[in-house]
Amino acid sequence: MRTDIQNMKMELSIINMMDEFARYARLERRINKMTDQLKTLVKSRTAQQAKMKWIVNIIFYILQAALMISLILKYYTEPVTVVPSKWIAPLERLVAFPSGVAGGVGITCWLVVCNKVVAIVLHVFS
Repeated sequence: MRTDIQNMKMELSIINMMDEFARYARLERRINKMTDQLKTLVKSRTAQQAKMKWIVNIIFYILQAALMISLILKYYTEPVTVVPSKWIAPLERLVAFPSGVAGGVGITCWLVVCNKVVAIVLHVFS
């Protein structure tokens, strides 16, 4: 469609407006009509792409949430790692949740920290 418009514009530039006004006007109307059709097509394609991007993002977030929930349920009682209690003294119970192991880092805390680190790194590189 764009090539057709370019070709018609080239043809329009060749036509003398004074000598062949009717032909010039018809060609100009065809160019305007095709340009409007192209704009409508581009808008609909852009809207469709935005919709698909939105759907893909939702599916990605649902899969991510399902993965995190399954990890939390599977490793509920086991700490990801155990560190000296002094390192996390004021927040020991919160960090150990849900495992409850003293000095342990629970899966929920681990996932929250990992998500935050990934978000920061992605923000830096984007």
